Amino acid sequence: MKNKAIAVTIFLALTLVFASCNEKTKGESGHNEEENGKTETKESGEEGKHEGEEGVVEITAQQAETIGLEMKPLEERSLGNTIKVTGQLELFPQDRANISPFVGGNVRSINVIEGDKVKKGQILAYLEHPDIISMQQEFQEKNDELVFLKQDFERKKTLYDKGVSSGKEFQMAQSKFRATTSGVNALKSKLRLLGFNPTKIAEGQIYSSVPITTPINGYVEDVIVSLGDYVAPQTKIFTISDNSKLHVDIKVYEKDISKVKKGQQIFFSVASKPDELLKAKIYSIGKTFETDPKALHVHADMDIKKDDLLPGMYVEGRIVQGEKLAFAVPEEAIIKEGELSFIFILDEDSAKEKNKMKFKKIPVTVGVTDLGFVEVNLPADVPKTVKVVTKGAYILSSEMIKGELGHDD
Repeated sequence: MKNKAIAVTIFLALTLVFASCNEKTKGESGHNEEENGKTETKESGEEGKHEGEEGVVEITAQQAETIGLEMKPLEERSLGNTIKVTGQLELFPQDRANISPFVGGNVRSINVIEGDKVKKGQILAYLEHPDIISMQQEFQEKNDELVFLKQDFERKKTLYDKGVSSGKEFQMAQSKFRATTSGVNALKSKLRLLGFNPTKIAEGQIYSSVPITTPINGYVEDVIVSLGDYVAPQTKIFTISDNSKLHVDIKVYEKDISKVKKGQQIFFSVASKPDELLKAKIYSIGKTFETDPKALHVHADMDIKKDDLLPGMYVEGRIVQGEKLAFAVPEEAIIKEGELSFIFILDEDSAKEKNKMKFKKIPVTVGVTDLGFVEVNLPADVPKTVKVVTKGAYILSSEMIKGELGHDD
């Protein structure tokens, strides 16, 4: 299927490339092919000279866009002596929060949606219920009672110390004061857990709803309730993920465990950006085998945190044992002709010409192939700053072959 798709693309591209050439040929009818070729060389000047250059193909910017041609600067990559691994991006338990209320209530309002960035302590929603009001009312009543019991306890203690009051009365006053103090302190703690200010409630203020806040910074991953829903205590209603703490969680199989050490570099890519190579460093190696398959979990910290990286993304990478840096291009950029290999590079002089692009076909020697990239060694006269055709190289090669055949005729 891939070969058929390439063939169709080549056919369409070649049709566009030679459409303009055919118009010129019609205007030169009446001459034989040999004379026509000579006349065009003289009249077209520099353009004809480029078309005749060996190993050079010229297209317009529009044709480049039609065939999906892409270019990238030649770059160095780490290749070779590596252990191939797979895994995913993960968060540790302390970097993800499942938020649930301490009391039951109906959802009065929701202040966030999935994907929102939130800060620690930010209010996500409000719950309301009569029991919430009753709890505050109980606290006010017990707090007022505590003021009376404290005074009564202090008075009877004074009388007891003077021998005026009996020990039994003093002990009863002491017991009531201590029990009520304990009850008031417990209610205070509950109110603080709900996000209320006990001091203001003691002064007479009553809150009609409970704020639901986030305990960490991060992004809203899940919103599991709607307005009006009744939420029972300890029911999960939000999930918050701190994606800045993402790490790489990979599996290393038994045969490779002895080769893995803390501090080793990992080069990896994610499925959404297979051409972008990211780095991480191993900081923790698990001590327990998974049974199926038999492998250890290895954790690595990423060098750069990116907003478009998310928990659960599939990772494909390699652990570097002996790092080898080399110039490399995507496998798709290599043109094979028998035992020889070639790539196309942009002619920098043509980049200055409006709406025209010329590409040179140069031979290269290839080395290690790793994760879709091939090590290449350029001829000595080719600078390392060249731009390489990474997509569309085979179409340019076919264009060049067809042009050479037409020239021979």
